[in-house]
Amino acid sequence: MRALAQALPSLLLRLLLTPTPDALGTNPGLVVRITDKGLEYVAREGSMVLQKELLRITLPDFTGDFKIKPFGRGHYGFHSLSIHSCELRGSALTPLPGQGLSLTISDSFIRVQSEWKVRKAFVKLHGSLDVQVKGITISVNLVLGREPSGRPTVTASGCSSHIRDVEVDISGDLGWLLNLFHNQIESRFRRVLESKICEMLQNSVTSDLQPYLQTLPVTTEIDSFARIDYSLMEAPQATAQMLDVMFKGEIFNREHYSPVSFLAPVMSLPEQYNRMVYFAISDYVFNTASVVYHEAGFLNFSITDDMVPPGSNIRLTTKSFRPFVPRLARLYPNMNLELQGAMASAPFLNFSPGNLSLTPVMEIEAFVLLPSSAKEPVFQLGVATNMSAMLTFNTSKITGFLKPGKIQVELKESKVGVFNVELLEALLNYYILNTLYPKVNEKLAEGFPLPLLKDIRLYDPVLEIHKDFLFLGTNLQYMRA
Repeated sequence: MRALAQALPSLLLRLLLTPTPDALGTNPGLVVRITDKGLEYVAREGSMVLQKELLRITLPDFTGDFKIKPFGRGHYGFHSLSIHSCELRGSALTPLPGQGLSLTISDSFIRVQSEWKVRKAFVKLHGSLDVQVKGITISVNLVLGREPSGRPTVTASGCSSHIRDVEVDISGDLGWLLNLFHNQIESRFRRVLESKICEMLQNSVTSDLQPYLQTLPVTTEIDSFARIDYSLMEAPQATAQMLDVMFKGEIFNREHYSPVSFLAPVMSLPEQYNRMVYFAISDYVFNTASVVYHEAGFLNFSITDDMVPPGSNIRLTTKSFRPFVPRLARLYPNMNLELQGAMASAPFLNFSPGNLSLTPVMEIEAFVLLPSSAKEPVFQLGVATNMSAMLTFNTSKITGFLKPGKIQVELKESKVGVFNVELLEALLNYYILNTLYPKVNEKLAEGFPLPLLKDIRLYDPVLEIHKDFLFLGTNLQYMRA
């Protein structure tokens, strides 16, 4: 009992400090920040879509009765109403903290054409009608959310539309008669249009905008090894000047998912607004990729004598090792060697202001190839190097390139005595520079895609390296079909 009491504080401390599965990944691996400039562009593109939708609005026929002295009572009707032209001006998309975005369209114009009929006793007359609707103001809130699958959602709420002025021009026989009660006609048009505009907006958000947001990928394939998780961690967050979208940004094995044991860092994004959108890509994204490729054995290698260049001072044969490892040549005369290498652990990319580096450590084991085809282990080497890295952007992907650094070789264990590894260092350096680096750089050149909606093109990029993350600023363009 006393031992339990002594152990309890230590046990509780370990439970508190050990991250749980729910706690892992509480920070996003990738943040997309849309600035005022980006929202302005989206508002312009959105108003063009709404303008096309307005032209497709079906307006109802409407009728009424009139009583004018000395003509008495009569009946009028308007039919074949259609929006002939419209122009949406002054569109603005502003952040709505806690909800999403507010779309406002002001000082807009619609022209409606129609036919009219008037019946008075047995007399029937008809003509045309032209309605100029001016000073239209439309306002709607776009509430942003997140599906359980990690996709974004949007719903429209609080829609209102206001028409400042309606001018009705009636032509045809007795058109002057209808002009006598044009106020009644204008009022009817105003009510119908204000209602139809909000109805159109609600439908457009549901049938156009929401499906379009669904084109944002939740997972994206990188290659035969890996996929990237771009699920939203929470609903997009609006602040006074921008909209932030938080993505998980974890690269995982496409065959099976296993959580990593490290967290995404907290990223302190700089206050920059020169571009429409900024991508903050943390080291978490790159380092989860490193874990996947390490576990898949992508960086494992083997070197045999036929891979050694003809002019090399050393061959992978026991005879070639005789001058500096005589015991090896005595125990295994005239036999070939094979070097098998692997990373000691997944190499992590280090981000510091203006600099990218990594310090991989390799473990290499040497085997004698026996006549029986068996492999006999004879010594182990440790190889360390410092590499610098460069990341670039090409329209939709982040790509990379490694620059070689000097390697350091250390004899870790030997069954054939201690020996100088200098000649082996030259051989390994040759292999790493001419085989391993090109293989890795070829993979890095393929890159990984950024989370983009359908038909979005990024251009004019600016790339910065900050502590723990890559900061990419770019403008965007919607490529219309």
